[in-house]
Amino acid sequence: MGKNQQEFLEMINEYQRVIHSVCRLYTNNTIEHEDLFQEILAQLWVGYQRFNFESKVSTWIYRVALYTSITHIKKVMRSREALNEVNIAQFDSQTDTETDEELLKMAIKKLSESERAFIVLYLDDLSYKEMADILGISESNVGVKLNRIKQKLKTIMT
Repeated sequence: MGKNQQEFLEMINEYQRVIHSVCRLYTNNTIEHEDLFQEILAQLWVGYQRFNFESKVSTWIYRVALYTSITHIKKVMRSREALNEVNIAQFDSQTDTETDEELLKMAIKKLSESERAFIVLYLDDLSYKEMADILGISESNVGVKLNRIKQKLKTIMT
């Protein structure tokens, strides 16, 4: 195994939590999760050959994972007639045994692909600056968009 491969594998081992975190928000089941995870790894490997370490490794990994996920979702939507989204009716028939975390996950699945990108970064406790770097927008725009997304989630969950 070449030095580049070994460094790449070490980097993936260190940051696989980030990749899984993104995958969880963009997939509905284990098979889709694993497919997306593999697709992200492939994109990271291709990009690794050109990665110049001018940005933080985590920033680069988030960026690749999010853009790959969004592209993946668009492919899935084209191949199916519609994305397997949670129906509003399911929120009306929630049982007391479901946790707030499960409700939040279902609500997040109702967000657009770009809104989910903000949420995954927010839930991973990234700073507004880090989010801005990853998403290619200003820090103040991150704040505005996050507030709108939080309001949307509250509306979905009530």
